[in-house]
Amino acid sequence: MKPISKKEWRLRVLASRRASSALTREDESLKLCHAAAETVRGASAVAAYIPVGSEPGSLDMLDALRLRSPVVLVPVAREPGPLQWAEYTGRENLKAASYGLSEPTGPLLPPARVATCDVVFVPALAVDRRGVRLGRGAGFYDRTLELVAPGIPVVAVVRDSELVDELPEEPHDRRASHALTPSGGLIALNRE
Repeated sequence: MKPISKKEWRLRVLASRRASSALTREDESLKLCHAAAETVRGASAVAAYIPVGSEPGSLDMLDALRLRSPVVLVPVAREPGPLQWAEYTGRENLKAASYGLSEPTGPLLPPARVATCDVVFVPALAVDRRGVRLGRGAGFYDRTLELVAPGIPVVAVVRDSELVDELPEEPHDRRASHALTPSGGLIALNRE
């Protein structure tokens, strides 16, 4: 049987996300919010992201992270390459940005700022039990994760069905160390 390509995986996951009800997404977001907040207890800085469309997570999750960590950084995507960062200081300080994203109105921070974070949450379409993360294909996160200090948890935030046994992997892919799912909470992944 032919393995499923990254493109096919992306199409399947995006179709599944579109088919999920608003009530299901709201319930999942609430569970992810609580699990994420527990994950960062005692952290001095965390990196997260502002979800778009049907991506798992919510602004409530970012607000919960702010209650646990004095600094919450979110990405700012400009040119292809490592992501720049800005501090998330609340939903009232967000503006529309490139690629259909939202970003903070505060000052831009360099890509290397992610190296100061104790936990890095990343969006993913899926993640496998080895830590292989399936993104949207632009490579922003693969280039950014190279800057994360060794041993720092890189947490792929996915729906329960998006934690799978195996995804296709390419040499440039950077693995996650953990998955965060609505039902399972924080799950350590085997990075071997």
